[in-house]
Amino acid sequence: MKISTRTLAGTATLAALTIVLDYAWKYSNLKLPFPPLTYLKFDFTGVPIVLATLLFGLIPGAITSLVAAVGILARSGKILDSSMKGLAEFATILGIAVGLKLLTRFRKLGSSVLGITSRVLIMAIANLAAVYVGIIPLDQNVPLIIVTLLTGVFNTVQGALTVYGGFVVYEALRRRAPHLAKIEKQSLGD
Repeated sequence: MKISTRTLAGTATLAALTIVLDYAWKYSNLKLPFPPLTYLKFDFTGVPIVLATLLFGLIPGAITSLVAAVGILARSGKILDSSMKGLAEFATILGIAVGLKLLTRFRKLGSSVLGITSRVLIMAIANLAAVYVGIIPLDQNVPLIIVTLLTGVFNTVQGALTVYGGFVVYEALRRRAPHLAKIEKQSLGD
């Protein structure tokens, strides 16, 4: 697989932006906790990951997601948190990429819905597996089904923020930088 200099530079820039956003949100205390499960926090670090996928394809998006997970691990030292964030963002872009590849009508809406849906389903499975293995301790006062449903609500909202934020930035770039149309045709299959 041949990777162009533009794709490599764009992927590196968006991966660096993901790290910068993570640090900025963390140390400015702007990450908003999800009220029922305060260990889950809303942020916009996934927007550059979606943008990398829309501009350059699934592999650059996956690399950006991996860099984000490694950056979070370096900042926090928490392997579970960083791997879950990386998995959540990868699940989102995987759904988007599948939607863009398979759908011919309503591609943006359909791929957005697929991105959010794949994030919710994959993260529900990952959380259940982590609880089952014992990595995540379960509060005995809250049934597992309630935690799973609340995690699904969180991932739906966070996925929507990430996906629609990525598409908004992508559309702004596409309109203001027409030379990106060549990249768009390659990655979106138009």
